[in-house]
Amino acid sequence: MKKFLYGIDFGTTNSALSIFDEEKGEITNTIMVPSLIYFPEGQDDEYIIGEEAISAYLHDGMRGRFIKSVKQILSRSSFTETRIGRKRFNAAALVALILKELKLRADKVTGQDCRKAVIGRPVFFDDDDTQKDSLAQSRLEKAADLAGFDAVRFQFEPIGAAFAYEKTLLQKKTVLVADLGGGTTDFTCLVLDPVNAGRRNRKENFLATGGIYIGGDSFDSAFMWEKGTPYFGKNTRYQAVPGKYLYVPKSLFSNICTWDKMNFFNSVRVKNEIEDYYYFSDKDPMLKNLITLVNQNLGYSVFHAIEQTKIELSSRNSSPFTYSRSGIEINELISVKEYEDIISKDFMKISNYLDEFLTTNDIKVKDIDCLFLTGGTSMIPAIRNLFRLRFPDIPLNSGDNFISVAKGLAYSGYLFEEDNKLPPLTAN
Repeated sequence: MKKFLYGIDFGTTNSALSIFDEEKGEITNTIMVPSLIYFPEGQDDEYIIGEEAISAYLHDGMRGRFIKSVKQILSRSSFTETRIGRKRFNAAALVALILKELKLRADKVTGQDCRKAVIGRPVFFDDDDTQKDSLAQSRLEKAADLAGFDAVRFQFEPIGAAFAYEKTLLQKKTVLVADLGGGTTDFTCLVLDPVNAGRRNRKENFLATGGIYIGGDSFDSAFMWEKGTPYFGKNTRYQAVPGKYLYVPKSLFSNICTWDKMNFFNSVRVKNEIEDYYYFSDKDPMLKNLITLVNQNLGYSVFHAIEQTKIELSSRNSSPFTYSRSGIEINELISVKEYEDIISKDFMKISNYLDEFLTTNDIKVKDIDCLFLTGGTSMIPAIRNLFRLRFPDIPLNSGDNFISVAKGLAYSGYLFEEDNKLPPLTAN
C-alpha cells in the first residue's frame, strides 16, 4: 500500500492540500477550496464548503449562515462558540469542517484514509501576542484531530512557500520570502539550495522568521470603512433628545467592516438598536440599508464586491465599486491612487515591519539574492512596488499565489523526525 502525506495550507481566503507520495518523493495532486462554510436555513445537519457554498447561499436567497475568514477567529479569546440552528460550534469545530472537506477530497484521490499531515500556520496568529498565538495553535491542533488527522506536524507558512520555490532553483541562494495572505503577512529569510531539497534537517538554513497580523482582509476592512459604511448610515444623525441631533455612533459601523464580527452581528439587541436609530433619524434611507444588510445577511455579497474591485485594481488604473441588491445601490469609480490612500495605514504597518524585521535580524539588502512573494495580497501593485523600491536590482519572483504554500508543506515531511520541530521564532 502506498504511503501519502498531506500538506495543508488552511488559509483565511482559500485553503489548499497537496498530496505527497512518500515512496515516489513527489506531489501527485493539489486541491484548493475557498475557506467558506454555508449552513442552509432549517437544516441542522447540513453544511456546504467552498465554491459550492457560494452557489447554494445565493440560490437560497442568502438565508442561513454563511461564514468567511473563519481563520481569523482562531486567536480571538472573546469567541467561545456560535449557535447555528440548534447546534453550537466552537472555533476548532468550524475550522475542522474545512479541513475535513479537504481530507475527504484528497482521500478520494488516494483511495486511502490518510491521517498524516503537515499543516501550515502563520508565524504569528495575532502579531506577537503569545497568549493569543498559543490559543490559536491549540485550536488548530484540535481542529486537525476532529478532521481525522492523528499524525500532524506544523510548519510556518512562509517556510512552506520557500520549499516550493527551492524546487525551481538551479543554484544556492539567500532568499527573502514574503507570504502575504488574507489575514497575516509573514517574512522568512533562509538559504535555499536545490541539493538540499528533501533533506531531513534544515534548521541551519533558517536565518530569520517573523510576521504581522495584517493582510488582504485588513485592506478590505479599510475599504469598507471609507467607501462602504457611508451607504449604511455612518454619517447619519439622529434626534437624541427633542431638538438635539447627534451622529450615530461610529462604533456601530466598525462591526460591519470586519467579516468575523459581521458573522455574529445579528443579535436581537443589535437589531433593536439599529431600529431605534432608524426611527429617531426620521427613517434615514442609509440606516434602512443597514437594517437590510443585517436582516438579509448580505455581508458576503458586499465584501465580494469589494474583493472584485481590489482584484481589478491590480491590473487597471481604476475600477467601479458597484453593488445593487434589495434596494441598496452603490456605484463609485475607484482609482488606484484612491485605493492606495484607503489602505495606506495598513500598508505602512507592513512597510515598517519589513524594516524592523531586516534591522532586528541584521539582514542587509546586499545579503539577499532574490525575493519570493506569494499569497493573494502580493498581487496588489503597491505591495509589489514596496519590494521593488526596498530591494532595487534584486529579482522578484512569484509562484502560484494560492498553492505554493501547500506544496512546500508537503515537502516538509522531515518534521516527523523526532528531533525536528518548528524553527525558533527570531523576530520580536
